Amino acid sequence: MSAPSITKFITKRPWLKRWMTPLANWYADAAGYRKLGLRADDLIPEESDTVMLALKRLPPKEAYDRVFRLRRAFQCSLSHQLLPKDQQTKPEEDYLYLTPIIKDIEAESRERGDLEAMVVNKRKQHKI
Repeated sequence: MSAPSITKFITKRPWLKRWMTPLANWYADAAGYRKLGLRADDLIPEESDTVMLALKRLPPKEAYDRVFRLRRAFQCSLSHQLLPKDQQTKPEEDYLYLTPIIKDIEAESRERGDLEAMVVNKRKQHKI
């Protein structure tokens, strides 16, 4: 599910982070999802089993808020309008709420795969 990312590379270098932050903010604003009241994690496609499981693990309030944001954005899209400025998602409100759960599920899946692939050898008993 997770795509390759250069985030760790950029955040380890303060000079590069200072240079990329305005560019990242501009890109997120230009994407337009905030003008519809959405967050970045609302754009993750729900087609994989990992994402479906992550959605089931969301707290009830967060799941309700997500559905509300998606329905409101759909209504705005149908009417070809943007939300008023006071209802648009502000950059500080646009935090990752689904991605940490997806990463946990992927880690659990990798661990499960490692445990299922583990071969257990019996010790041979030595005769005395």
